[in-house]
Amino acid sequence: MQRTLEAEVMDTEAEAVDYDRMDHSEPNEAFVARLIELGARGRMLDIGTGPGHIPLLVCERIRDAEVLGVDLADAMLAIAERRRRASAHRERLRYERADACALPYADGAFDAVFSNTILHHIPDPRPFLREAWRVLRPGGAFLIRDLYRPPDEARLEDLVRLHAGGSNAHQQAMFRDSLMAALTPAELRALLREIGLNDLELTVDTDRHMSLQRAARLPS
Repeated sequence: MQRTLEAEVMDTEAEAVDYDRMDHSEPNEAFVARLIELGARGRMLDIGTGPGHIPLLVCERIRDAEVLGVDLADAMLAIAERRRRASAHRERLRYERADACALPYADGAFDAVFSNTILHHIPDPRPFLREAWRVLRPGGAFLIRDLYRPPDEARLEDLVRLHAGGSNAHQQAMFRDSLMAALTPAELRALLREIGLNDLELTVDTDRHMSLQRAARLPS
């Protein structure tokens, strides 16, 4: 099945609200558990934070975490900011509008860099991957997780039924479009070789998720 691009920024109120209301709890918990396994700590950057679910979990699970979440979608950032203000961890959270492909931060500015399911929104992921790596401190923890594209339409519809069967029609359409816009593991490996990010491990984690990761090598 060929890659079919979707909108790069989910910035209508309907998209933001429907996305926020979908049940992401299981993959989000698994994502944060992987960050902990990788030794993420300190000053962290969440690229494509959306409604801010994961930074809240990070601050709950990692005591010394300070998280900056960035996104291009104002509607998503508005939801994230409401969640931050209501959180007991609000002093360790901050959100800003920023482009994942042109981050306004210095080289090596963060102890950990992570991103959950925005890779498929970006037509050319090369600048995003380079920028995420650039702002990571040498030896920092790195985790980019995304969907991967199924091989055919039958498998696509199986995944929609399995993971979005209880969602409304718009939510199902968003999930279907995201799967169709995702890369395959082979395509992502080829991109990594092309841009020279050979220090990253690529893992297939679930029936729909893959990750680029590196464990922290910071002093204890």
